[in-house]
Amino acid sequence: MDRNLALELVRATEAAALAAARWMGKGDPSQADAAACEAMHRALQSIKIKGQVRIGRPALEGGALLTEGSVVGSDENGGGLDVALDALECIDSVVTGRPNAMSVVALNAAGAFMPVGGLYMEKIAVGPDAVGKIDIEASPLENLVNVASAKRCYVEDLTVSILDRDRHADLVRQVRAAGARIQLIPDGDVSSAIATAVGDSGVDVMMGIGAARAGVLAAVALACVGGDMQCRFVPLRAGDEPRIHALTGGDPRRRLGLRDLVGEGNALFAATGITAGDVLGGVHFRKGGASTHSVVMRQRSGTIRFIHANHFFDRKPKY
Repeated sequence: MDRNLALELVRATEAAALAAARWMGKGDPSQADAAACEAMHRALQSIKIKGQVRIGRPALEGGALLTEGSVVGSDENGGGLDVALDALECIDSVVTGRPNAMSVVALNAAGAFMPVGGLYMEKIAVGPDAVGKIDIEASPLENLVNVASAKRCYVEDLTVSILDRDRHADLVRQVRAAGARIQLIPDGDVSSAIATAVGDSGVDVMMGIGAARAGVLAAVALACVGGDMQCRFVPLRAGDEPRIHALTGGDPRRRLGLRDLVGEGNALFAATGITAGDVLGGVHFRKGGASTHSVVMRQRSGTIRFIHANHFFDRKPKY
């Protein structure tokens, strides 16, 4: 893939973030989501790729622009690429004005991304300084001791990001018993997973059960920056078990790593903040325009670019 594609992708995440941010705090998830999906779709259609959405979802009102199987891009004759995206990751955070909402797009070679849509996973993620020191089958205490050793600090110095869900009551108890600090988040485990590896976020480990779609998106970013992540499927709904059985080759408790989730190759990742979070600032509107904060990553080079952009609404791009 052309390395310039990474910078093209950020146009799509910026467009979706700007559209969704208009609905921040207004309590209307359907309108926020529809605006983000429509804006991202328009922007993607202007990029010279032929991509098939492997990780996507219908809009809340049933819009099918960015569902799995959709084709995006303007290059009808080009080689196929896998696309993983969420035009509005953390819908509830936007409609309530909470942190960590972002717009995300990733690319890789055709067939690279595991098609996990609709499923849930148990996850643990760390940054580059703790690669190889986590084990999804180990206890929270064992993992935290190993991560602390790799980071040359005490367990008490670590901060663990966990989704604030009833299903995590025992996990929270075990992490507290181990002595680590906890950041309970209402939404946004993609942002928290990336935060373990990027910048001075203060997040050392992300643990817990969340959407598998979010796990793949986070895994692309971690693969780009040299972080580490392990997952295994958790059947939370009727009908999950046959799909999990098929995806894991008959071993539903199989440990999955970055390569299983995002394949090999030269993955690209772009995200733009909608509401401010651990890694990215949110959209700020001003007279005649707005500013955005994005991150762009490329697996082959390991490059991480943070982009502060000013947008002028009287010079709108023509998608």
